[in-house]
Amino acid sequence: ESASDEELGRISNLLVERNVPRDTTIVAKDEPGDSMFVIARGRVKVSIQGDGGREVILNILKTGDFFGEMTLLDDLPRSADVVAAEDTRVLILKREAFVEAIASSPKTALNIMAELSRRLRRADELISNLALLDVATRVAHIMIDLAKRDGEEVEEGILIRERPTQQDIASMIGTSRETVSRVLSDFQRAGLVEMRGREFLLTRKFTVQNQGA
Repeated sequence: ESASDEELGRISNLLVERNVPRDTTIVAKDEPGDSMFVIARGRVKVSIQGDGGREVILNILKTGDFFGEMTLLDDLPRSADVVAAEDTRVLILKREAFVEAIASSPKTALNIMAELSRRLRRADELISNLALLDVATRVAHIMIDLAKRDGEEVEEGILIRERPTQQDIASMIGTSRETVSRVLSDFQRAGLVEMRGREFLLTRKFTVQNQGA
């Protein structure tokens, strides 16, 4: 359940706005942190550097999502890099205000705990997928996840208006952009997916084949 208007008003008075140009690093892995961030507009990529400097994308967050709360809870350095995927506006909440909000509102604390639990489950699923699933199935799982989060039901299937780039998908599932391109081409030939610029459509055939995934 959402926070009360009174609670939101109290917290909003403590937030500081910051506009972040595309490709700007908002937080860097291993640096100390004293703030969490709420995305007021835009998208960010949460990533770490894998073997040989290869980027591994852990998550793509959008308007309404938050990040940076872990360091406020455990007082440890940042666990990942967060970079603006497009021009983004963030709202910054400092540690003192965060602690006050948590202490004064059990509902706020529960909402943050619920979101942390969702992210932990997603991380468990990602680790399992990387270990057990072939690349085509991993790509399908990314599409299903995007459909659940951002998909719009249309007559032909589920429309995702802002799909990640092929390189971003590759970085999320531990493979190359060329492999993702080949898999998506296979999906298109099979009538499972239609590419429409930055949009893509998961057809009814795709959703029927992947029910319960």
